[in-house]
Amino acid sequence: MKSIKFLFLHKTIAGWRRRLSQCLLLLACLLMINIQPALAGINDDVYDGNIFVIYAGNGSLVPPRQSLAKALEENKPVFLAFYVDDSTDCKKYAISISQVQEFYGRAAEIIPIDVDTIPVKQTYEPTEPGYYYSGAVPQVVVFDKSGQVLLNKTGQVPYEEIDDKFREAFDLLPRAESLPLQRRSFNEFSSELAE
Repeated sequence: MKSIKFLFLHKTIAGWRRRLSQCLLLLACLLMINIQPALAGINDDVYDGNIFVIYAGNGSLVPPRQSLAKALEENKPVFLAFYVDDSTDCKKYAISISQVQEFYGRAAEIIPIDVDTIPVKQTYEPTEPGYYYSGAVPQVVVFDKSGQVLLNKTGQVPYEEIDDKFREAFDLLPRAESLPLQRRSFNEFSSELAE
């Protein structure tokens, strides 16, 4: 009698396991059918993720290395860039912000600020990003070593205009009187390492 009950119980448990695995398989199939492909697009105002990683190939910009207050305290030139991740204009401008970091990232502090992270307050101190934010994105602000604002513009400010202000901040020759800044090609760099 015990063996018949055991056999019946064993078959019942096996049946439930089989039904449970079939239900789980069916559920997994239904979930896969309803999943929409990710459609990242530079020409829409849809959140795709971190714009610096996706559109500029540069994940080192976010989060910034230092705060604005710390950079100003250390008398470093600063490039402040206001953006949001779900703006077509900001997506298109991400590569320009990355280009600024490429040429000035070691000597100046590059600070991208997602405007959604700015705390809402009545007033801000000059050491807080909210003090400079105008309400539009993208927006760039360039500070010299003494904390004076050299450039504060909204829109897709050309790299050359930012470069001119950094040349002023670092007391460099104007672009017209100096060699153009150029990125080294990979082969040029690796051939120098081989010598």
